[in-house]
Amino acid sequence: MAVRQAVAWCYRGGSISAEPRINDRIRVPEVRLVGPSGEQVGIVPLAKALELAQEYDLDLVEVAATARPPVCKLMDYGKFKYESAMKAREARKNQAHTVIKEMKLRPKIDPHDYDTKKGHVVRFLKQGDKVKITIMFRGREQSRPELGFRLLQRLASDVEDLGFIESNPKQDGRNMIMVLGPHKKKTEAMAEAREAQAARKAGRQGSGAGAEGENAQASGETPSES
Repeated sequence: MAVRQAVAWCYRGGSISAEPRINDRIRVPEVRLVGPSGEQVGIVPLAKALELAQEYDLDLVEVAATARPPVCKLMDYGKFKYESAMKAREARKNQAHTVIKEMKLRPKIDPHDYDTKKGHVVRFLKQGDKVKITIMFRGREQSRPELGFRLLQRLASDVEDLGFIESNPKQDGRNMIMVLGPHKKKTEAMAEAREAQAARKAGRQGSGAGAEGENAQASGETPSES
C-alpha cells in the first residue's frame, strides 16, 4: 500500500528525495548509532542520539535506512555534502571519454598532404583518441583497391609507436576504412598533457625571473627578493 501511494505521488508531480534523513526528519524510536570517528556506540533511543548530536555540534544522519534499527552517524552534514560534491566534480573532470576522430585521404595523395594528414593522426593518438582513416576512391580508382590498402598499411606503420590497427582495412562502397586505436589510455594522455602544461608554465616563470636578474645586473642593481 505504501509503495502504491509513493508511486501515485510521483505521478502527481512529486519526486522521492535521494537526500538522507537528518536530525528531526528521522522518525524512528531508536537507531544504531555510529560516532563521529566511526566508533560503534550501539542501539540508543532517537532522543538520546539527537542529544549527542547537539553536544558534539554535529548532525544525526541516517546512513542505512533499511537496517533494523536504521543506522545513523554523527557528522557535519554540510561539510560532508561539500566534500562529496567536490569529489564528484573531480571525477567528472578526470573522466575519460574516448573520441573517434576521422581523417580522409585520397589513394594518390601527394607527399606534402600525406605528411600533414599523418601529423593530425599523430596528434589524435597522442591525445588518446581513436582515428578512423577513410580512403576515398573516385572514378577508375575504384578498380585499384590495392592502392588504398597499401596507403593504410603505410600510415599504420608510420604511427605504430603511438597506435595499433584496431579494425583492419575493409571496403565500404567507394571508400576503404581502417580504425587506429591509441596505445595510451585517455586518462594517461590527459595526465601527461596537464604535466606538460605545468612544465611550460614553470619554464615561462623561470625565464621571466632570469630576465629580471640580467636586467638588474646590467643596470648595476641587486635583484629584489620576494
